[in-house]
Amino acid sequence: MQNYNELAQSVKISDDKKHVLLDADPSLSLIGKGRSAYVFRIHSTNKALKVFFPDHTHTAKVEADIYKTVQSIEYYPTLYDAGVNYLVIDHIEGNTLFECLTLGIPITEENIAEIDHALQLARKEGLNPSDIHLRNIFITSEKKVKIIDVARFKQVKSCNQWHDLKSAFHLFYSKSFFPKKIPSFILNSIAAIYKKRFLPI
Repeated sequence: MQNYNELAQSVKISDDKKHVLLDADPSLSLIGKGRSAYVFRIHSTNKALKVFFPDHTHTAKVEADIYKTVQSIEYYPTLYDAGVNYLVIDHIEGNTLFECLTLGIPITEENIAEIDHALQLARKEGLNPSDIHLRNIFITSEKKVKIIDVARFKQVKSCNQWHDLKSAFHLFYSKSFFPKKIPSFILNSIAAIYKKRFLPI
């Protein structure tokens, strides 16, 4: 198998606003696309390769530095390698909170407390956990919490997203009458409304 840098360089992404994936080594399986990168699972390993878009390569170093800061905290993936435009971290077996909601997998009070604890540990390392949302928090197959996409953990301004998610859990989701399985289009609609600050929580 090629080394991590060679695998990252095999990934070709169009240098425009569409960020079209043009090519990648056959040993890479695409598992996700975010606002700044594509993520692949490396075949026959438990590792994921995150390759940043050409206009977001600066984020690779920022995120790598943050992962290095939280390496001793079990709630964040291990960083195995980092380069100019890529990171290699653990591939996480499990479901994001978004997937838990769409699949009807219960999210517990214990999960919420564990996420709180994970974020507090990051704060003790001098970070400012930000941009916390349903797609970057995993409940693993062992029912443990893992948090990914930490690039914004160094931003200075305060971010209330986790506080608001936690409030929504206690005000709505935790109630016995509230549905535990929610279609993705409804979650996406709520997120769009939230971003416009139309949902006071």
